[in-house]
Amino acid sequence: MNTLRKLIATIIFISIFSLSFGQHYDWRGQDRAGIYYETGLLKSWPEGGPKLLWEVDGFGEGYGSVTISEEVIYVTGRKEGEDILTALSLEGKKLWETAYGLAWRRNFTGTRGIPIYYNGDIFLVSGTGELVCINSSGEIKWKKNHYEMYEGKPLMFGISESPVVYDNKVVVSPGGDIASMVAFDIKSGDVVWETESLHEAPQYTNPKLINHNSRKIIVTVTNSHIIGVDADNGKLLWKLNYNELNETEGRPRNNHINTPLYRDGRIFVGNGYNYAGLMIELSKDGTDAKLIWKNKDIGPHTGGMVLLGDYIYSTSYLSNSMGNWVCVNWNNGETMWSERWENKGSIISADDMLYIFEEKGGNVGLVNPTPEKFDLISSFKMTKGEGPFWAHPVIRDGKLYLRHGEVLMVYSIKQ
Repeated sequence: MNTLRKLIATIIFISIFSLSFGQHYDWRGQDRAGIYYETGLLKSWPEGGPKLLWEVDGFGEGYGSVTISEEVIYVTGRKEGEDILTALSLEGKKLWETAYGLAWRRNFTGTRGIPIYYNGDIFLVSGTGELVCINSSGEIKWKKNHYEMYEGKPLMFGISESPVVYDNKVVVSPGGDIASMVAFDIKSGDVVWETESLHEAPQYTNPKLINHNSRKIIVTVTNSHIIGVDADNGKLLWKLNYNELNETEGRPRNNHINTPLYRDGRIFVGNGYNYAGLMIELSKDGTDAKLIWKNKDIGPHTGGMVLLGDYIYSTSYLSNSMGNWVCVNWNNGETMWSERWENKGSIISADDMLYIFEEKGGNVGLVNPTPEKFDLISSFKMTKGEGPFWAHPVIRDGKLYLRHGEVLMVYSIKQ
């Protein structure tokens, strides 16, 4: 019966989502929550890991996850100073590639942003701030350098934001003194609305679109604030000073990376660099927000977080090179456990299991999510590719997609 209920819930979710948004394939699952709505997946792996179906390389250096539509896999990579979007068949055959903008050339020079697929078009941002619309044949339909338009200044690690696409608008966050956030028309590239400036630098965060009492709100993090913006008109609804809420001592790092979580009027914001995880509650109409609790044990660096039941699963931040895996109670902020396993990394969920991808050595773990303990069921190691393991795993149609540098490996995890 549990399996049947999960299957029905999955079908209802997908049906409602399709009716509301059309074909929309996004960062960390359809609602950016790190949950992939699949069933019938393996509950343990054989020694050495699940079966490798195929692998491909040569699409360029990068840290971005793949995006998968009904028939095509999209992956970005840096080649000779340019950011390249490559389209692959579901068997890994290259269909086409398109240079879409100048790559970031200072620190960690691989591509960053994730391709967002929306009703036949792909939207993405280059490492230097070019917002691009590409059709399913690889042709650029329009391009806008919103950082130049709004005098935004990229941070030391370039631009990592993946745009929010909603209701025929594509939304990005240039920061600076002109606008905090801007929406462009997906067909023409014309400006639809602008959000007032906070006179702050942008950040690396992929924003979160939430539906709060029928009000669509885009939540993101600027240099020193957490903000909520009306997705229909760009009005700044509320802002909270992130540094003051954390009682940050000395000069804050202000490297904000992770997409927030949302459920039932509450937003959780987590970040590394010794920032506490913050639980925020919205007013009924979404025009105000207040702090409910904070917890310094949970501080994901680049790997995100997942909410299952009443528990958040993520990592801590001990340093740039070290962190634990953690579980925190959503309702009251209590730390349930904090466990060292290899190192911190990225985390997603599917079929009531956690998939973790450790960032330094490429260890991949299958974890039973329980507030009682860190319950590792199976693990293996990805040995190909170069650089840090920062690309988050993706699950689609019973397959696990792992990207490391210029290598993409695809595993069968179906029962």
